[in-house]
Amino acid sequence: MHAETPAHGAVVGTSLPRKDGVAKVTGAARYVDDLRPEGCLYGATVRAERPHARILAIERDPDFDWSDVILVTARDVPGENVVHLMTDDQPCLADGVVRHVAEPVALVAAPTPERARQAARHVRVAYEDLPAVLDPEEALRGEVVIFDDGQGPNVFKRIRIDKVPDAGPVPTGGLRLVEGRYETGHHEQLYIEPQGMIAIPDDGGMLTVIGSLQCPFYVQKALERALGVGPDAVHVVQATTGGGFGGKEEYPSMVAIHAALLARAAGRPVKLVYRRDEDLLATTKRHPSRIEIRSWVTPEGRIARWDARVLLDGGAYNTLTPVVLSRAVLHVTGAYHADEVHVDGVAAATHTPPNGAFRGFGAPQAIFAAERHLDRIARTLGLDPVAVRRLNLYRAGQRTATGQLLEDPGAAVVLDEALAAAEAPLPPARPWPGGPDPRHLRRARGGGGAGRGRRGRGVALAFHGGGFTGN
Repeated sequence: MHAETPAHGAVVGTSLPRKDGVAKVTGAARYVDDLRPEGCLYGATVRAERPHARILAIERDPDFDWSDVILVTARDVPGENVVHLMTDDQPCLADGVVRHVAEPVALVAAPTPERARQAARHVRVAYEDLPAVLDPEEALRGEVVIFDDGQGPNVFKRIRIDKVPDAGPVPTGGLRLVEGRYETGHHEQLYIEPQGMIAIPDDGGMLTVIGSLQCPFYVQKALERALGVGPDAVHVVQATTGGGFGGKEEYPSMVAIHAALLARAAGRPVKLVYRRDEDLLATTKRHPSRIEIRSWVTPEGRIARWDARVLLDGGAYNTLTPVVLSRAVLHVTGAYHADEVHVDGVAAATHTPPNGAFRGFGAPQAIFAAERHLDRIARTLGLDPVAVRRLNLYRAGQRTATGQLLEDPGAAVVLDEALAAAEAPLPPARPWPGGPDPRHLRRARGGGGAGRGRRGRGVALAFHGGGFTGN
């Protein structure tokens, strides 16, 4: 832990100490909620309770004491009411209409976190309900339009990939068609530290924002747009960050803008830290997916043709969805070669909280579908799933669905070494604190009550492109 950083040129093959490792494990690290600027107020967010509705009025409860509370709505945004990112479709605060449950409608700041949360509960928002679309397939029918930039109603992005062999269409005679549909739901990053920002104004007009974040320049540009200022008027600082996994990539721009709006209105520092339940409710998640795969395979299990349709649920606003879809369609064949590949990818808008960055950017959903489909092929043909994988693995000299020529036979090497390691005996089962002894696990239901649990190993391969895709 106290090792010194090696001299220049001696980094590869060494174990570098984390810059913040010692502070984190000793408890000396100071996270956003550990910081207490002098005169700091505490912020809270008023959130929509409807998936789609027109805002008729935002009012203070007349029976509540507002003497020490700051209230901010969309009309108080000095610049553009937009969270700057890829398509600029998401407002800082809902203005006239809400498009998902938990969308920010107003902000409050008060001397204590408890007082701020109490004030937020006393902001009265009157709504007129509008039709809501919560399913991406339904959204693509376009009966209610959430988003349309010319690609079709409620389509954030479409991507098509076609790899056709030079010799023409793959003959399907003698081939077996294997079809499957694979779905994944929302996945929460569950970083150990919730979203949080502190905005500190000074007498000279400079605003310093300190936060839990991954991409300070995202936050910088978003603040410039929302506040209507130049880059020299905003100073963004990344505090010690308790995890992110993509969840602290684009969403902190929203939190930073909200803290900044409150600090600007109050003329004092404002800290805005989400409670865990609020973080779970409102922030971006991994995109839910529905992936349909049709494959034509030989009796031996070799894949001749692979067709896939990838549907992602982007939620109400676009965030980084085009990049996530791009990675999903690039990875939906898994680590496996087919002479002919056709992939249709679409990301749809729904009246649900926006989804965004999460480790893998669409590849985990796609690889899950590909691996489950390889298992389906093996079951359909009565073959060993390992043998089916080995037969279809990418090899040096082959081209991917996008035409990339592969030169490294790494997939087969990895599979062989993993299988060799799997031949080692399973370690003895050990009890865990507070839990049952796994040596005496009973079947949950319907197994006669006295059967023992079984342990085993499965096989799957991950296929992940280096570098990053664009929009």
